[in-house]
Parts: sequence; C-alpha cells; structure tokens
Amino acid sequence: MLWAGLRDADARRTRALGERCGPRSPHLGHCSLPEARLGRAPVKADWSRIEPAVFLSSAAVVVLVLAFGVIDPDSAKAVFLGLQDWIVGTFGWLFVGSTAFFLVFSIWCTLGTRGRLRLGPEGEAPDFPLHSWFAMLFSAGMGIGIMFFGVAEPVMHYSSPPSAAVGSAQAAQQAMTITFYHWGLHAWGVYTVMGLAIAYFGHRRGLPLAIRSTLYPLLGDRIHGWIGHSVDVFAVFGTLFGLATSLGLGAMQINAGLHRLFGTAESTGVQVGLIALITAGATTSVVLGLDKGIRRLSELNVALATLLLLFVAAAGPTLVLVEAFPAHIFDYLVALVPFSTGYEQLGDGEWQKSWTLFYWAWWIAWSPFVGMFIARISRGRTIREFVLGVLLVPTLVSFLWFTVFGWSAITLDAQSPGIATAVATDLSTGIYALLDRLPAAGMTSLLAALVVAIFFITSSDSGSFVVDMLTSGGDPDPPIWQRVFWAVSEGVIAAVLLVAGGLAALQSAAINTGLPFCVILLFVCLGLGRALREEGRASRSG
Repeated sequence: MLWAGLRDADARRTRALGERCGPRSPHLGHCSLPEARLGRAPVKADWSRIEPAVFLSSAAVVVLVLAFGVIDPDSAKAVFLGLQDWIVGTFGWLFVGSTAFFLVFSIWCTLGTRGRLRLGPEGEAPDFPLHSWFAMLFSAGMGIGIMFFGVAEPVMHYSSPPSAAVGSAQAAQQAMTITFYHWGLHAWGVYTVMGLAIAYFGHRRGLPLAIRSTLYPLLGDRIHGWIGHSVDVFAVFGTLFGLATSLGLGAMQINAGLHRLFGTAESTGVQVGLIALITAGATTSVVLGLDKGIRRLSELNVALATLLLLFVAAAGPTLVLVEAFPAHIFDYLVALVPFSTGYEQLGDGEWQKSWTLFYWAWWIAWSPFVGMFIARISRGRTIREFVLGVLLVPTLVSFLWFTVFGWSAITLDAQSPGIATAVATDLSTGIYALLDRLPAAGMTSLLAALVVAIFFITSSDSGSFVVDMLTSGGDPDPPIWQRVFWAVSEGVIAAVLLVAGGLAALQSAAINTGLPFCVILLFVCLGLGRALREEGRASRSG
C-alpha cells in the first residue's frame, strides 16, 4: 500500500547516511535517502550540492531564450505571443475548469482528520511565527502585483467594462467584482495546491523539497530521472523569466514615480540602474537567508504597505470605503459560482483571453515559484492551518487593498476625471495619479515608490531562493554561490531585455509554461489525494 511504502521509507531514513533502502512498496517506495541526495552530509562541498541535470539544462534554456530575445526581439515577441494566444484560446476551458477544481480540492484537504495532519513530524512547532509567515507568503505571492494593478485594473474595467455602460454605477460595481475574481480565491487556490503538495511530501514524508516530489505517488523513483528533471527545469524557466519580466516592469514603475517626484528622466539607463540596485538588495537578502534576510524584509515591507493603506483609507473617501468593502465581497461571492462554471460570461472571447484566461495562465505558471516558497516556510503547520491561511488571509488583504486604492480611484475619477486618463497612458502611474489627489502627495508617492522597490526585492529574493532549491535537487538551504548566481541572473536578464526591447516576449514565454503546469497540477492533486486517503486509512487501522 501507498502509506506502507511511505512509512517504511520514513523508518529507513533514520539509518546512517549512505545506507541503501530495503524492499519498496509497489506504490510509493522511496529508495533514496534525501539527506544524501541533497548533499546535507558535511563532507559535501558547495559546488557539488547542485543537481547537474537541472542546473545545466536550466542555464542552457535561459541563455538560448535570452539570445533569441536580444538578437531578434520582434520575432521572439511574435513567436511567444502567438503561442500564448493559441494556448489561451485553445485551452481556455482547461484553465477555467482547473482553477475552480484546485479551489475545491484545497478545501477538501482541510476536512476531517486530513486537516489535522502536520506538515512535518507530529508535535513540531512551526518554523516561523504567524505574522512572519503571513508577511512572507503575501510578499512573495501578490505584493508587487497589487502595487502595480491596485489602481490600474479597477479603473481600466470601469473605463472599459465588458458588459456595462462606460462610467455607470454598474460599470463601477462590475469593475470591483471582476478584479476580486482575478485576484481572489482562484489565484490562491492554485498556489495552495502546489504549496501543500510540496510541503506534505517534503516536510512530512522526507522527499526532496522540489516540484518533482509531488509526483512521487504516481511515478515512484522515476522522479529522480529525466521526467523529474524536466519538471524542475520548466519550473526554473517559468520562475526566472517571470521574475525577470516583473523586475523590468517594476523598474519602469519606480522610474515613473521618481519622474513625478523629482523630474528624473524616464529612460532605459535609469531603469537599468534601478534594476541593478534592486538586484543588489535581493542578492544581499537571499545570501542572508530566510530568517535574517527574506523574513525581515517582508515584515518591513508589509508594515510600510499597511501605513500607505491606512493613509489612503483615512485621507480618501473613508465612509464610502467602509460601506463598499463588505458590499464588494458580497458581490464577489454571489458571482463566484457563475463565473467559475462559465455560466455567466464576462465579455466576449477576446476580452476573456486578454483578462481572465491570461490571469489563470499567469497564476498557474507562477505556482512552482510561489508554491515552493510557501512550502519552504510552512514546516510545522497543520494542513488546515496551511490551507485556510494561504487561501483566506492574502485574499482578504488583497480585497481590502483593491477596495481602498481601486474604489478610491474610481470614486475620485467620477468626481473629477483624470486618473483613468493617466492609467490609460501608463499603467505604472496609476497609484501616483491617485496619491496626487490626496494630501501630502509628494511624501506618500515617495513611500509608494519605496514599497514598490522593496516588494520587488522580496519577490526577487524569494524567487531566487526557489530557483536555488530547484537546481540543487530540493535542498532547503542551497549553497550561497548559487543563490548569488541566480539572483544576479534575474537582474542581468531583465536589464538586457529591457535594453533590447524583449520584455513582452519574455513575459509571454513565462506565461506559456502555464499549460504544462496546469496538467502537472492535476496530477499533483491526484497523487496528493491518494497519499492523504492512504494515510487516513493507515491511521484508522492503527
């Protein structure tokens, strides 16, 4: 039986390093010693702690795609955007159905005795206190996105609604419902499934902390071969290029803020300099590690973002916001099932491809990065704690942020147009256009630019940490030289493609990994569901 194989593997892992495994279960015998495979024995040197097949293959893919984007950015953009349009148009039904299923599956995992299972040895305390855990998972998962789109997306839907009159009350209400739908439970349901599977097999069953381990119930020891290597290379590709794209776009947003504040030129040179500064900060953070670097920076960033949120809530249309927040949540919950099942369509096919399907592909493509990072910081929590924490807290915080920033922008723009025009001209200026309407605009815009910069550092350092783990075979404490290598690589890729004009192609290339990972996630659910049922039966039988 599956559970018997896992239990036998646990017993074998208590032996000395290097000892070979005994007889394996036909379903899920784990014959490798994770400590030996991951190079945790003290005799291992840093250089030998990599997974050569994943590290070298990932580096080769990065160089090839980067060269394509630099040498011929127009062709690269056409190829990757064309592939993205085909994937989203052809497999849109798969993305819609899968994201809804992932949400339901996440909730199923919390039910009954499954929810009480601990992601680690029974009785072990969580690695991080609750506030640090929330700060890190939010900073990695959504932080920079809500800074970029917190004003922009609601205003764009308000200005160009899919099925309402422009500028109407219905358009305003629909704008918030759509934004909540794109950034709510479905997005975090994707991250929950991937993160929970990695955490369960990594922390509770002692497998490598890598994407490949989630497929162990289905593939057994074959995950240590070319199939597992391919999965991890795909994850590195999507993570690295997604982060590099975000880094380039973030440099543009910070540059826009500096231009409004100090008249700094909006130029490629300034943006490359900003990328260098952010990369230096991310490299320092990732070298310091989770506790001293990423954790502390995430806590600082959440504190500054909270300060900015409270200011806008107090200085903006406060009473309107107090009334709007519960109303928007109610509208979202009412629309959740119709939207999820496709019973109620938002806009035409092209609108769906540009918005909803784009988001679903993007969240799925980012699930290896966010899922692995959340798994790494969640050791010691129960499955119920994990799922409810990852699903509900970031979702509610995102809803609050979009209400305060997005609804304030819509309300103020309806009173005196201008914010929507600024967003239509340049998405990155949305938050600054809102702050210009409020007191102390210069000071708060500077704070916003600082929050954007730190959010990018926390996204970059956590992403680098994930890539480090993937290319070292799942080592939760990868060698420092490799951390520096991948953190610097992100910055170099972003800077080079920003200069060459290939960021759009890179973003599409990253999103295109959403299709294979959508299929992989479905198999992950199958394997995790099987393992949880087997463990439940084993515990009941004594």
